[in-house]
Amino acid sequence: MPIMTSSQPPSQRLHLILLGVNDVAASIRFYESLGWRRSPTGNDGFAKFDLGGYALCLLARDAFAKDALSPTSTGSGFAGIGLVYLARTADEVPRMLEMAVASGGTLVKPATKTAWGVAGYFKDPDGHLFEVNFEDGWVFDDGHRLIVDKVNSA
Repeated sequence: MPIMTSSQPPSQRLHLILLGVNDVAASIRFYESLGWRRSPTGNDGFAKFDLGGYALCLLARDAFAKDALSPTSTGSGFAGIGLVYLARTADEVPRMLEMAVASGGTLVKPATKTAWGVAGYFKDPDGHLFEVNFEDGWVFDDGHRLIVDKVNSA
């Protein structure tokens, strides 16, 4: 298929976050136990969780690697990527970390006071790194969606 060129740049957004997982059903249970609701538009091999205009999608790691033409579906070491949940309050950070661990995740770093607020890390059952972070500077709309171009200067 020829590559089409256009003077119109792509929109500045991501729509899906794909996570390759070892067991889709087990990962669905993990995220549902965090209180997330699975979209009915997915299926047993491709689960979707609506994140407010974009989606976290879970698919089998082997299928993901095959689709991406990767010679292997395994790797090790620090991946250099993390997903971040911005908490509404500092007290929510340790509660979210505890919930992740109780759901089958692994605590990487407990809730720790930082120069900006409170943060900690966990990994989901497949080793994907999540940060739970609270900082006074973040600004949200009424639906707890981040307003990227604003900061609180309190």
